[in-house]
Amino acid sequence: MKAGIVGLPNVGKSTLFNCLSNAKAQSANFPFCTIEPNLGVVNVPDPRLQTLEGLVNPERVMPATVEIVDIAGLVKGASKGEGLGNQFLGNIRECNAIIHVLRCFDNDNIVHVDGSVNPLRDKGTIDVELQLKDLETVEKRLEKVTRAAKAGDKKAAVEMNLLNRTRETLLGGNSARAVQCNDEERELMESFQLLTAKPILYVCNVDEGSAATGNAYVEQVREAVKDEDAEVIVLAVGTEADIAELESYEERQLFLEDLGLEEPGASKLIRAAYHLLRLQTYFTAGVKEVRAWTIHQGDTAPQAAGVIHTDFEKGFIRAEVIAYEDFVHYGSETKVKEAGKMRVEGKEYIVKDGDIMHFRFNV
Repeated sequence: MKAGIVGLPNVGKSTLFNCLSNAKAQSANFPFCTIEPNLGVVNVPDPRLQTLEGLVNPERVMPATVEIVDIAGLVKGASKGEGLGNQFLGNIRECNAIIHVLRCFDNDNIVHVDGSVNPLRDKGTIDVELQLKDLETVEKRLEKVTRAAKAGDKKAAVEMNLLNRTRETLLGGNSARAVQCNDEERELMESFQLLTAKPILYVCNVDEGSAATGNAYVEQVREAVKDEDAEVIVLAVGTEADIAELESYEERQLFLEDLGLEEPGASKLIRAAYHLLRLQTYFTAGVKEVRAWTIHQGDTAPQAAGVIHTDFEKGFIRAEVIAYEDFVHYGSETKVKEAGKMRVEGKEYIVKDGDIMHFRFNV
């Protein structure tokens, strides 16, 4: 599961990527600095891990991770192959969610590809290009499906109806994620692999003085996306890069306090991307290792077991489950058992975020 960082050239995408990951992407003050997409595997900050570590005292701790992709900047005409258009759009298609970086700060020393700062115009540029590409995809698929629907294929008729509604939405200048779908249609929509159907998070890249409160540009963005199923995060990307360079935890905390922040904005962003991808965490906790495992929201106990090893899923017998709050309250697995708070769950159990689990299996 990957989240792709997108935006116009030179809005701070690669600097943000560097803050989020240990990989050092090239970032500089000129357009198209990034050509090949950079991939980083990023740890998901989770204070529950530290709490479990303190209780269990394991030999090692393994956090959950999420993949972040830094994608080349897009320009007008990308849907027709302008700039790095086709490559850019192909890279987005491979991602499961979009992190859209918008420049929300003034600085005459940093060039803007369109000559002035206007986050709504920038957002519109990318929206239009993605919508045009999706319209092309929808119309091609509609040609095939319409023939089948006219021949009496009921499934094709359902698909044709959804494609027509999606086409109208795109022609109206809106993204495919705005189309209302029932459960059957939602699966169909996913099969279309539309760029504008992907969940999206807007990152407003602000100056240092606006890191805690945002600014007028941010308010414009919030107003513009209020009807979208989207989240807005405020981040001073250049400042975050400076914080990331500091060696000690104490130095970083002092820097954050001066800015009026409780934690690095990058941490908030990683967690937001994790949820944007509809992911959640369960834990295994033992003296060898305390580990956060990544699963999809709605996964069953056997599916969660399969993340550790496919044999665990194939031979699943049962799961022994402790709620995170109970583990913390009683302080150890032994005391949880004594209190009768460990549950035994079967194949139908839907795993909850934060569950501490132990699997019984036989292959």
